[in-house]
Parts: sequence; structure tokens; C-alpha cells
Amino acid sequence: MNKEKCIIIGSGPAGYTAAIYASRANLHPLLIEGPQPGGQLTITTEVENFPGYPDGIDPFTMMDDMRRQAERFGTRIITGIVTKVDLSGESKKLWVEDTDLYETDALIIATGASAKFLGIQSEEDYRGKGVSACATCDGFFYRKKTVAVVGGGDTACEEALYLAGLCEKVYLIVRKPYLRASKIMQDRVLSNPKIEVLFEHNTLRLTGENRVEGADLIYKKGEPEEEIRHIDINGFFLAIGHKPNTDLFADYLTRDEEGYIVTEGDSPRTNVPGVYAAGDCADPHYRQAVVAAGSGCKAAMEAEKYIQNTKK
Repeated sequence: MNKEKCIIIGSGPAGYTAAIYASRANLHPLLIEGPQPGGQLTITTEVENFPGYPDGIDPFTMMDDMRRQAERFGTRIITGIVTKVDLSGESKKLWVEDTDLYETDALIIATGASAKFLGIQSEEDYRGKGVSACATCDGFFYRKKTVAVVGGGDTACEEALYLAGLCEKVYLIVRKPYLRASKIMQDRVLSNPKIEVLFEHNTLRLTGENRVEGADLIYKKGEPEEEIRHIDINGFFLAIGHKPNTDLFADYLTRDEEGYIVTEGDSPRTNVPGVYAAGDCADPHYRQAVVAAGSGCKAAMEAEKYIQNTKK
């Protein structure tokens, strides 16, 4: 068994920032990175909205910078998947790959959230080449171009409206014959001259030589009027929701109906003393690297305070 003062699960902006602050507080943190080092940020093309990078930065380079900064102050990093936890005792237990047992005084959960995708092969083929799950992150690259957004809820409408402020034209691809969004969002989308809503359309495939140049859609799938339609686009944005990576903690932590970890007010404190949540696993609203980093800072500061007060 390995005994630690502070363990951080997750290697995105929240996890690395928590590690930097926990290291500087002399907590000697252990960070466990999963199968996607750098987190969801690494599926974006370039990061231009994180302070300190006036010319933008490649997401892998940015996350490597964070990793090296955490290691500089003494963070130890291991790679593996946490497969089981026990948060019932004063010391929190977790198992990596079902075999290695770790105990920790304070636990920071920064496991993030995963964007939901349609499941078509061309999404993978064009990942980072015109396919994105974050309009706020990547919309800037499509100024005065034509893009498509998939989804019919409030998030999809918000993304479409945001992109309409940048792009020449925005298609909103909706598989239902109606929008699920709130009435005010529907009105804004339907009245925007730059947005064309394609009701009862499903995406069949994306097309293009080296990046997205178009999409083949199925109109009225499975009905007598079914037909395949093509649209020319430069970017394809998924807005069908996110799933927080929190199922592992369901037996111990309070979560909302979508699975996001519920924290106390604007703090990272969960319902279990000594356990903190940071980043997208506890943030259904913003999902931005700079917000995640800030929450990682708060989680580390809370963990330091908790250890000082309970381990005297």
C-alpha cells in the first residue's frame, strides 16, 4: 500500500494547476494521469484564449508546459486508470488498474468531462481537422467561413449564435422536426439571418481532402421522403452534450442529474470531507481551460487547509 498526503486524479488544466499549488504547499502530491494526458483540451486545434500566450499555443505544448511546471515543484506523476475508490474512511483509498492500492489524506478529483460524439467514423478521421466540440475554443479559426453545428438544445443554439457572430453562415443540424431549446433561444436562432436550421437531418459522413470541406446528411431518415443532401462547410461542431467522468465516485459523492459532482457554493468542497472536485467534472456551464485551472488552484488550497487542520 502507498500512503500519500494528497492525490490528484486527472491531467488536464485543473489537475496540473492543483499539482502546482499542492507541490508549492509541500504536500508532495501524486498525480494520476489517465489515457488522455492533457485532458479534453488536447482535442482542440490551437489554444488562443488562455492568458499568457499572445500568439496562441499548441494544446499539447501548453499541457506539457503545465506538466513540467508541476514536476519542477515536486509533483510525482504516474500513468494508469483508477478503477475503484473507497471514500468512506478518514483516509481515502483508491486502486489503480485494480491492483495498486493508494491511501491519501486529501483527494482532488479532476477527471473532466467527455464530449458526446455521433459515433460516425469520419468524426475520428477529421478530429482536429475541422471537427470540434467547443465553439468558444475553436470558433475563431472559422471567421467568415461556413460551419455546421449538430444539436437542438440550448447548448447547440448558444454555439450556433456564437458562431454566427464570427462566420459567414451557420447550419444547425437537428434530427428532430423541432428545437428542444428554450423559447427565447429558439427565437434568437430562427430570427438570425446567418443561421439556417436543417430540421429532420442526420449526419451520414464528413467529406474533404485533408480537412472538413463538406457533409453528407440524411433527410427524413427511414421515411418515404428520405434523401441524401450535401452541404459545403469548413467546420463541424458537436453540441449534443458532455458526460462528466464521475461514475467511479457515484456511491460516495453527491452528483446532479447529469452526473456532475456537486460542490459547496463556489468552493471545490464535496459532501465528503477531504475530497475536492475541480474542472469540468464539476462544471456543467463554462468548460474552459482557464476556469478549470482556477478551480484546481482552489482545490489545492482547500486540501492544504484540510490537512493542516486534521493532521496536527
